[in-house]
Amino acid sequence: MGLEDDPFDWRVTKDGQLLVSRGGRVVTTIRGGTAAKLLGRLERAADDEAQHLLARATGNYKRGNERHG
Repeated sequence: MGLEDDPFDWRVTKDGQLLVSRGGRVVTTIRGGTAAKLLGRLERAADDEAQHLLARATGNYKRGNERHG
């Protein structure tokens, strides 16, 4: 299942936290300067680039070393 089939979603809280969700569930919360920096990048990014930024922020991305059965 790829990012196209199950994309990440994000929203910003009143206190500046960035909530990243996937499949309707919050998977990570990013706070402080890291959240502000990522938010700036997300606002400038195309949709597919934003998905990759969110995947990296959650640690949920391929590293290139996975074995295929």
